[in-house]
Amino acid sequence: MEVVLSQLLIRYSRILEIVGDIVKVHVPTSESGASQISFGDLALIESKDNSQDILPRTAQVILLKGEHVSLQVFSGTKGLSTHSVVRFLGRPMEVTFSPNILGRTFSGTGQPIDGGPALTDEPKIEIDGPTVNPARRILASRMIRTDVPMIDVFNCLVESQKIPIFSVAGEPYNQLLARIGAQADADIIVFGGIGLIFDDYHFFRRTFEEAGASARTVMFVHQGSDPTVEALLVPDMALAVAERYAVSEGKRVLVLLTDMTSYADALKEVGISMEHVPSNRGYIGDLYSQLARRYEKACDYKGAGSVTILSVTTMPGDDVTHPVPDNTGYITEGQLYLHNGVIDPFGSLSRLKQHVIGKVTREDHSQVMNTLIRFYAAAQDAEQKQAMSFELSEFDERALKFGRLFHDKFMDIDVSMPLEQALDTGWTILAECFREEELLMKQSLVDKYFLKEKVFSKESSPENA
Repeated sequence: MEVVLSQLLIRYSRILEIVGDIVKVHVPTSESGASQISFGDLALIESKDNSQDILPRTAQVILLKGEHVSLQVFSGTKGLSTHSVVRFLGRPMEVTFSPNILGRTFSGTGQPIDGGPALTDEPKIEIDGPTVNPARRILASRMIRTDVPMIDVFNCLVESQKIPIFSVAGEPYNQLLARIGAQADADIIVFGGIGLIFDDYHFFRRTFEEAGASARTVMFVHQGSDPTVEALLVPDMALAVAERYAVSEGKRVLVLLTDMTSYADALKEVGISMEHVPSNRGYIGDLYSQLARRYEKACDYKGAGSVTILSVTTMPGDDVTHPVPDNTGYITEGQLYLHNGVIDPFGSLSRLKQHVIGKVTREDHSQVMNTLIRFYAAAQDAEQKQAMSFELSEFDERALKFGRLFHDKFMDIDVSMPLEQALDTGWTILAECFREEELLMKQSLVDKYFLKEKVFSKESSPENA
């Protein structure tokens, strides 16, 4: 405590330079308490003449190099001069954590922006802590239901999983993410928005409220008009709160992050301000480490709850080799591809789905999933033959019909149904288009679930064609 007080009393007035939102200050090692300044500590930057026009700015230590300390100013450096003074607070960035944060919306600095009461007296926790000891992790074995058939049936979201939605600008990825947050059977939803326009921010709030999910939701939002550096705090705040809910209260927490490419762009911008040597396409050299530190917060805690991360990663130019999706793919456990307004069943993958499919879901789940995809692939082949004016076989015609039904009843992102209903729907459209012997499924499952009254009729059989 004495060290912290001494730091608060010392004012450092030698500001060397201000570049973008970065302030570099000279901190002599001979002065008392200087050696106690740590990476991530907070500081206040104030006008030397205590001008009322310039309010104190909060900043964070992001680089220690000899007697030079670089500070990242959260609210921007506009109006600051090299004649300002710096006081170190002797503590890292913190975020409010209490029962009162549920249903609330906070800025990138952790301040309420929803017009509700201030939470200045509520307990706080540090952000950006270490990742979980692997010994505390347990094997994922529980499913988070989203009521989105293309996820629940084909690429289950598993507790403790970290999985991105790869998409491009213009796709309805935020609409999909909002629906998942509103419908998911998680105990707590923690939302982190990075670089959102106001319309998107308002859309997420309205969706959660209309679905009755706002009472179990905490939102951290960095809008496009906010200082860039505040975007870097949003994932850390969201994940710190999620981790505390999982560990201390045993909650099943789903973290929604959008857009991690905006987060990486913010890292790049700060790196340029600090004159870091750029790497691939101008991004910082430790982009992989920065992303991994956040994604590895996903965990199923032994004897406690879980943290699951579902993020959006936009691909500039639909280029999956872009540094952000490329590095993300090495960290996460699969991906969901959102193309042309639908989740692509061929490119999407959940590497943990085998832990739940058929184990905690219905016995026919695996067989229905594989059969639907097989026939949808046949439908795609038939579409190509039709486009090239090839003669279509009777099977091709049925495959085309199946493709239309599959798209309308499964792939449309507006479709919402429980997993069991989705499996029953799968059996129904299979029965409308194909014969029993064409399914190539376990006979016991066919006997139990196949809707024989809707099996391919005699009128449409080849003999009567």
